[in-house]
Amino acid sequence: MAHRILIVDDEGHIREVIRVALKKAGMDVIEARDGKEALARFAADKPDLIVLDIGMPEFDGLDVCREIRKSSDVPILFLSARDEEIDRILGLEIGGDDYVTKPFSPRELVARVNVILRRLSPRNGEAKAGPSALAQGGLLIDPEQHVASFAGTPLKLTAIEFGILRAFLTRPTSVFNREQLMRAAYQLNIQVSDRTIDSHIRNIRAKLAALNCENVIETIHGVGFKLGRCEKEA
Repeated sequence: MAHRILIVDDEGHIREVIRVALKKAGMDVIEARDGKEALARFAADKPDLIVLDIGMPEFDGLDVCREIRKSSDVPILFLSARDEEIDRILGLEIGGDDYVTKPFSPRELVARVNVILRRLSPRNGEAKAGPSALAQGGLLIDPEQHVASFAGTPLKLTAIEFGILRAFLTRPTSVFNREQLMRAAYQLNIQVSDRTIDSHIRNIRAKLAALNCENVIETIHGVGFKLGRCEKEA
């Protein structure tokens, strides 16, 4: 079944360029011209991924992302006409999975979409102990199936969060610096700041804390991070 992609941009020619490229890659496309229409189309059509422009008037892309993140972990690829670090950090901190700056190569955008989709966890999927599964304490992920759970409860992770946990679980006794985590979590040589990695770590900790796990990732001051016990608090 073809992946369904929602394109959100107030510029018609941008939507057309993206639409043509994604359809050529075998994907189904839905379009929205502004933030409010985007939320309506998201609710009605349940896309597998959203290509979301940041700089729209009134209800912008960051507002749309915040609203969607209240109920869904659908992957979001941000578009922006400004290559500013504050945009990059803010967009990824609030739950974006990737970031492309205008003008962009349609081929690169499709490549980034495919990277995210390959790493996408099936909705409400629960990790099972298959041959590729990685585990520590109550935390279990299966990179092959791309699913994760804690103590039997499925985890809703963004692609970047999944990549970070996969890196930790692959080398559970190692300490990772931020550069190593960037390489593990991001592909296609995306440049991000240390603060962005820290925000993803905070998001992972918050999701596990909601399941009574306060020790998923330890901070090693002056060095980086390592995997914790990943156990429920007594």
